[in-house]
Amino acid sequence: MSEYRIQGNTSEWEVVIGLEVHAQVTSNSKLFSGASASYGGEPNSHVSLVDAAMPGMLPVPNRECLRQAVRTGMAINAQINRWSRFDRKNYFYADLPQGYQISQLYHPIVGEGEIEVTLNEKDPDSPTKKIGIERIHVEQDAGKLMHDQHPTMSFVDLNRSGVALMEIVSRPDMSSPQEAGAYLKKLRSILRYVGSCDGNMEQGSMRADVNVSVRKPGGELGTRTETKNVNSIRFMMQAIEYEAQRQVDLIEGGGAVVQETRLFDPNKMETRSMRSKEDAHDYRYFPDPDLLPVELDDAFLEECRASLPELPDAKRARYEAMGLTAYNAAVLTAEAETAFWFEDLLSHGVDAKQGSNWLMSELFGALNKLGKTLDESPVNPAQAAELLGLVADGTISGSIAKQVFEIMLETGQGATAIVEERGLKQTNDTGAIEAEIAKIMAANEDKVAEYRSGKDKLFGFFVGQTMKAMQGKANPQVINELLKKALDV
Repeated sequence: MSEYRIQGNTSEWEVVIGLEVHAQVTSNSKLFSGASASYGGEPNSHVSLVDAAMPGMLPVPNRECLRQAVRTGMAINAQINRWSRFDRKNYFYADLPQGYQISQLYHPIVGEGEIEVTLNEKDPDSPTKKIGIERIHVEQDAGKLMHDQHPTMSFVDLNRSGVALMEIVSRPDMSSPQEAGAYLKKLRSILRYVGSCDGNMEQGSMRADVNVSVRKPGGELGTRTETKNVNSIRFMMQAIEYEAQRQVDLIEGGGAVVQETRLFDPNKMETRSMRSKEDAHDYRYFPDPDLLPVELDDAFLEECRASLPELPDAKRARYEAMGLTAYNAAVLTAEAETAFWFEDLLSHGVDAKQGSNWLMSELFGALNKLGKTLDESPVNPAQAAELLGLVADGTISGSIAKQVFEIMLETGQGATAIVEERGLKQTNDTGAIEAEIAKIMAANEDKVAEYRSGKDKLFGFFVGQTMKAMQGKANPQVINELLKKALDV
């Protein structure tokens, strides 16, 4: 899909990229306890005895967390495993109270699937590529160490301990930072549509471990490194660029890439070594003796499938079939919040083309100036539909609609009330319009003569002058008809 190469001192190199995305499952409670899974809160205020690994406490699987993982798998056309099992991944770390993590390795709940991406979602001619998904497994998160609360000690916050994560493991099918960025963006969009993860990378509810290796084009796979917990698409792309170049420089300088875990420093724009990379056998995985295997029946799977919304690709195709341009359809479906807002607008009877053009030009422009997101918009879909309805039925002109919209943003008033109070209704009074046209033609006899001698482009000048004279309240269609009649004598 993209010919991305690193030009070394001795030859060209290509990059091989795979991502392991940790997505926090949308659920009120944790994977194996009833403690709150919400973000924030005072340290250690969302912790049960199970999360703290107190003696004798037994985990109980959260049905909703498993349901969300299955729904996510269905959304990427993945194999759903009716029989899956939890394993213990054994390692010691201060914020992991049990001394092991309950995860899935050998029998994950979701098997192979794929996601189709394009480098540029807004370009209908941009080539597509299918990125394979190896599996999605469910596991519990660890807690958090805080090193800046005391001069000599580190504190532990267990609020995140036990929070449910989906680990979505891709195949090493990506070969450029742009492809990896397109994949992560598309994956986040799907998760948000499905509602299985909010995708807020800045809050840590979605983060990526980035596996990078380099090789001569078409050659054997090189040794990979894993850059942990990258929390933005931009940082991930920068980490890939840096790490790939570092590996090329190292190999060409006579060194060897070491399989290790690294961290990305966005301030220095570089990765640095954390520790040597463990393999699966180092964790001494074995089936968790406290948990029975997970068995999914037909009724559960049917309920999961029936609950899925229309997904981005299907919605985009439907919008194009409604007459929207490929560009507009791509923009409106790229993010779930945009698509849901637009759907709400359409539910109020707004024409699809009129609504999409207004949303992308007027509303997006206004929100950009205000520094607000669509969720924070002062104007909701119902209010927008009221405004667009006044344009559609000829009550106000497009130019007046812009004025009304600005007032709506400032005051929160409805469009109809603003138009009534301020006398902004469009006039179809042909007598008044003809009188203004006569004045304009008398004041611009030279331009009238030029128009009549063949300079058709001057027609726009007369339309503008007439609209200005009528303070934007005249029906543009009526103005056009009357001007043609007067000028074409």
